[in-house]
Amino acid sequence: MPSPVRVIVVGAGSRGETYSDYASIHPERMQVVGIADPRSFARSKLQKRHKVADENTFDDWSCVAEREKFADAVFICTPDRLHKDPAVALAKKGYHILLEKPMAVTLEDCREIAEACIQSGVILTVCHVLRYDPVISKIKTLIDSGVVGDVIHIQHLEPVGFYHFAHSFVRGNWRNEAESSFALLAKSCHDLDLIHHWAGGRRCIKVSSFGSLSHFRKENKPPGAANRCLDCSVERNCPYSAKKIYLDRVKEGWVRWPVSVICSNSVPDIESVTEALKTGPYGRCVYECDNDVCSNQVVNMEFEGGLTASFSMVAFTEEICERKTSICGSRGELSYNGKEINVFDFLTQTSTKHTAHKNVPAAFNFGGHGVADYHLVDAFISAVASEDPLLIKSGPKETLASHRLVFEAERARLENRIVFCETDHD
Repeated sequence: MPSPVRVIVVGAGSRGETYSDYASIHPERMQVVGIADPRSFARSKLQKRHKVADENTFDDWSCVAEREKFADAVFICTPDRLHKDPAVALAKKGYHILLEKPMAVTLEDCREIAEACIQSGVILTVCHVLRYDPVISKIKTLIDSGVVGDVIHIQHLEPVGFYHFAHSFVRGNWRNEAESSFALLAKSCHDLDLIHHWAGGRRCIKVSSFGSLSHFRKENKPPGAANRCLDCSVERNCPYSAKKIYLDRVKEGWVRWPVSVICSNSVPDIESVTEALKTGPYGRCVYECDNDVCSNQVVNMEFEGGLTASFSMVAFTEEICERKTSICGSRGELSYNGKEINVFDFLTQTSTKHTAHKNVPAAFNFGGHGVADYHLVDAFISAVASEDPLLIKSGPKETLASHRLVFEAERARLENRIVFCETDHD
């Protein structure tokens, strides 16, 4: 039996914890042998779970780079602005790279990561997890089979979810572009990657985009509202109340996302959550935060051959990240409602439903992307074990191309104009 793939987890937060859970389910395939994270609680929690030796546990990723290579791969799950340096340095050390999306917060840094991995001959997997969702993956299979004929137009919606947006993009880690990245990159690079994927190799030639930060502004603060939800006399009438989102949930026994995120130095319980809401960023009034990223944005694209595509991201929805897609072709229309696919055939005027098996061990920590997280890690471990990068659904060049599309869309929004897309050869 082959030895398990040895992995170092750089960044022991929510994403690092979820991806590394694969080792608990398949110890014969993957073993966590190192952890790097500046937060002692997160680092110790993962160390105990995977029985990692003290000498392989670090408070800084640079300690891993300074050591002789002692694993096969690294999972880089650091904050967005801390992706490039560890990715480049550890690729050059010969580690295969699983890199949380986005690749980096500038196109130049994305290029540097891709080039480092290509030149070092290591596998790069950026966590565009939606490509690994079995049902969403079925969409590409159906397109390639010709059931809709030539693809003419793609319409895709990401409903972020009202309290998810308040958690992550008003109070949380991705609220402020200077500290993290802009919303289209942080939240929706998944989605533009899918559109790029469904376009089937046709290059996007021009793009426009519109969007802004709506509602979550100081001028919309209700009269009488306090700066913190626990002190607020009008909190009961606010759908974005931190008390509702976090404290009421933990009182009902819920300790996973989003509650788990706000207690970075302890296990979430009523006392620790209450203290976090009294003193930490997640207890702030949503109208008194330092957030500046878009809450709603549209992107319009034209690809080679006349294919058009439209993407919408909006915060103010009931559903959380249940994407909706319509793909119109010359012979039929494919629609996806977040759960199943329907294909209407123009010739027979009949509809056919499609789905896919989502077989995942019940013990896996499902994180925020359902079964897709599991299939992503499974594909990466298989690729490393067999030294076959073709098992990855998006290599460094294609990933770089879809990231470039995100940066060009945001440039179009900021400059209020149509942007004609560049290539790496321009």
